[in-house]
Amino acid sequence: MIDKNKVKKEKYLRRQHRTRFKISGTALKPRVSVFRSLSHIKVQAIDDVSGRTLASVSDQEIKAKGHKTDKALSVGVAFGKKLSDQNITAIIFDRGAYKYHGRVKALAEGIRQAGIKF
Repeated sequence: MIDKNKVKKEKYLRRQHRTRFKISGTALKPRVSVFRSLSHIKVQAIDDVSGRTLASVSDQEIKAKGHKTDKALSVGVAFGKKLSDQNITAIIFDRGAYKYHGRVKALAEGIRQAGIKF
């Protein structure tokens, strides 16, 4: 018998690998990775050359109110400000296995509002 959850996880990992295979971040232009759960959203800037996380923000840290999409937008703005404080002006956006839609799109728009280029 086929385990449906195992198949779902394998498809998710295949989509994620297909997206991440094409991109890599540096200290000047880090890869920004998104994690979206059912109720929260987290984002982090990663320098793939040295394997370090440069900055990270979660909606649990900033205590945002409103719908999940509104929270994602405010996380994006806070994350953009954090990157600006570290003199990072450009990023490579890594959506992972998620579609560029809804909360992921709102997060990206929030980062753009803070003045970060994609």
